[in-house]
Amino acid sequence: MSKLLVTATGLAAAAALAFAGTSAGVQAASTTVLPAGHSFAAKLSGKATFVAGSTTMTCTVSASVPTTGANNKVPAAPANHNDAGPVSAPINPPTFSGCSTSIVGVSVTVTTNATNGAWSLSAQNGAPAGGAITIPKGGVVLKTSGLAACTLTASPTGPTAVNGGWTNGAPSSLAIAGAPVPATGTGGFLCPTGNQSATFSATYQITDTTDPAQQITVTG
Repeated sequence: MSKLLVTATGLAAAAALAFAGTSAGVQAASTTVLPAGHSFAAKLSGKATFVAGSTTMTCTVSASVPTTGANNKVPAAPANHNDAGPVSAPINPPTFSGCSTSIVGVSVTVTTNATNGAWSLSAQNGAPAGGAITIPKGGVVLKTSGLAACTLTASPTGPTAVNGGWTNGAPSSLAIAGAPVPATGTGGFLCPTGNQSATFSATYQITDTTDPAQQITVTG
C-alpha cells in the first residue's frame, strides 16, 4: 500500500478556499446562504470508500450534525452574505461508521477531530455554484488492524480544503470529486509510510434542521 486514495460516493473551513471553476486573478461572485441563522446537517448519500493502494475501505454512514454552540449554523445576517467570495460556517467533525476493507483479515476505523483547528463548510455562488469542506491539521485518522496495522493521518501539516460543486434542491447537496488531500502513513509491513498522495470524493445532502420544510440554498 503506497498511496492513500479516499473516495466517497453518494460527505466532507478555517482556510482560504480556491473553488473549482474560479480562475486565478478572477474575483469570485457575491454569495448569500439562506436561511440565515438556521442549523443544518450534512449526511452522506450512498457510501464512503477509502482506498489505500490496492486496498478498499467502505463506510456506510457519515454525517456532521448540529449539537450545541455555533457549529453547523448558517451565519446570521449580514454575515450570511459575502460581496466577493464564499460564505463559511464551522461544522462538527463528520463521523464515519460501518466501515470494512476489501482484504480478508484487515479491519479499519476512521476517527475525526478538531484538536488543531475547526472544520468548516463553505459555499460559493456561481455558474456552477461551488462548495468545500475544510479538514484541519490532522483532522482525519485511519487505523487498520489485523494483518496490516497502519495509521494514516490526513492533512498532517495544516488545513486542507476539499472543493466540490453545490446544487440547490430538496435537499441541497455538496458533491466533491477527486479533491487532493495530503496524508502521512506509519506502520509495519504492507503499510504506506511517509508522505502520501490522497484524493477525496463525496456527496453530502445538506438539510435544514431548524425548519425541515425549508432548504439550505446558495444565491448571489
